[in-house]
Amino acid sequence: MGVLDRFERGVENVMQNAFARTFKAGVKPVELAAAIKRECDARAAVVDRGRTVAPNEYAIALSPTDLATVKEWGEDALLHELSDSLRTHAERQRYSFVGGVEVSLGADETLATGRYAVVSRTTRGPVAPATTSNPNSRHPLLDIDGTRYYLTGEATVLGRGSESDIVVDDTGVSRRHVRLEVTSHGTILTDLGSTNGTFVEDQRVSEATLLDGNAITIGRTTMMYWDPVDEGEDY
Repeated sequence: MGVLDRFERGVENVMQNAFARTFKAGVKPVELAAAIKRECDARAAVVDRGRTVAPNEYAIALSPTDLATVKEWGEDALLHELSDSLRTHAERQRYSFVGGVEVSLGADETLATGRYAVVSRTTRGPVAPATTSNPNSRHPLLDIDGTRYYLTGEATVLGRGSESDIVVDDTGVSRRHVRLEVTSHGTILTDLGSTNGTFVEDQRVSEATLLDGNAITIGRTTMMYWDPVDEGEDY
């Protein structure tokens, strides 16, 4: 059984009893951020030379009372902040992810107010967030306005719709705009019948094999594509 399989089989709840005694009024956002960072550190493992993989999905269970309080804080905003905090922590610790980072909240009626449980797992997706210090070089890299993604799956769809693997917030982008297929002969870009078209180096294309350093434009968004880097090289 591989390391990633052991990650998924080795998920456990982390109950913070001391926290419940200290903050009887309920959970605080800063404590939830610290909890998922501890879980990240506890589950991170070296999978090969210079590469440490951490879980990319985190579920936080709260008491019904605490979950109601979190919804008053603004659940979506809190989850966004928790995810950003986790990505920053992973970059500092030089951790890699094999899929998109997700943090979710749920109610557990067995938990008293002020207690929480953290569960994590590693789920491989078609894209994985990249950090400036991430040494993973075995996958093509896509840079969209400074946010970088490794193309870890065989096919990745970009578009404005939530069903896309990478969501591009641009009204000029179709819901399913373009597909990138990673093959042994290179990465093949295919326009999915988009309204405004797909451009590679300012040339409109329906299909193209990408070259290292190509600029791809969809809507008003331009992204950079980079081939995998050989061992010992860097982006």
